Amino acid sequence: MRYIRYAFLATLGFVLVSVAFANRGTVTLSLMPEAFERLLGISQSIELPLFVVIFGAIISGLLIGFVWEWLREYKHRAEAARKTQEVQVLNRQLKREKRRNEAEAPSAQKDDVLALLDKAS
Repeated sequence: MRYIRYAFLATLGFVLVSVAFANRGTVTLSLMPEAFERLLGISQSIELPLFVVIFGAIISGLLIGFVWEWLREYKHRAEAARKTQEVQVLNRQLKREKRRNEAEAPSAQKDDVLALLDKAS
């Protein structure tokens, strides 16, 4: 399994490096469309290699997806925490009852023996 993981990572690295070399040309990223820039008098733009834009978009998409999924699963995590707490409470109650029954066990066994003897007579 370890070799499969290394092979996958090597292939992924090769693909990423080849995409980076194939897309070295620069592109201009603007904050707003040109019409808004002229209207507001604000011009914010930056020139970056295309592969940086591609990888940045992939990474930001993954991060947004992870955060969205984490927020969406909040109710499931909260329910699991409540169930875990309930199980702990029930386990403590069960241990308490077992200790109580063990303390009462000798007298309970005597009572059962006496009850059997009373039935026989």
